[in-house]
Amino acid sequence: MKNHYRKLVLFDIDGTLISAGGAGTRSMNLAFHALFGIRDAFKDIPMAGRTDPQIMKEGLKFHSLPYMNGNVAKMEAMYLEFLEHEINNPLRHLKPGIKGALSLLNEMGMVIGLLTGNIEKGADIKLSAFGLRGYFLDGAFGSDDEDRDKLLPIALGKFAQKGFKFAPENCIIVGDTPKDVQCAKIHGAHCIAVATGPYSKESLLDTSADVVIDSLAETERYMNFIMSC
Repeated sequence: MKNHYRKLVLFDIDGTLISAGGAGTRSMNLAFHALFGIRDAFKDIPMAGRTDPQIMKEGLKFHSLPYMNGNVAKMEAMYLEFLEHEINNPLRHLKPGIKGALSLLNEMGMVIGLLTGNIEKGADIKLSAFGLRGYFLDGAFGSDDEDRDKLLPIALGKFAQKGFKFAPENCIIVGDTPKDVQCAKIHGAHCIAVATGPYSKESLLDTSADVVIDSLAETERYMNFIMSC
């Protein structure tokens, strides 16, 4: 594979690669109840596109609990304990075309990574349950910075340390929410938006995504874009 064709392709996880069958939300609710005695603490808190630390802080603030005294760290630890169990549920599933997409990108010499709001250990639990963790060399996570818009430079720095130096314009972020599009575009990266999460194709077409597809089963569409950008 010629180097000038090589790109860094960074994937979101929830709604893009997988559905965890509600495991993440259940684990956050269970962790909050275990620590603070409040059930369904996150039922009125939006999660799509946000980082885990942001969601946890929002939950604490919503229920008038302090978040600067170690409560977020306690939440993260308890959340991971529950997630290990909750990920094993019959509703979890891969999104369409995922294994084919990852295999094809790998064969074509693309460098594949993650850009996700999940804390890193949570991402490992989710991806390992589907046998996907080995596809991704590295990435940026909610545990690196709670602001999703700061994650692309973090990812680029990690890959540079591994000998893969990319400029933002050689990166493609694949995600299912407007926040995925935003975190790419503010740095001059490209974005493929997939309508496999909570946002419709029509709403994603209203963003500045370069390509909007129903799913990653549309192989020709997204590969033509990746090879041309």
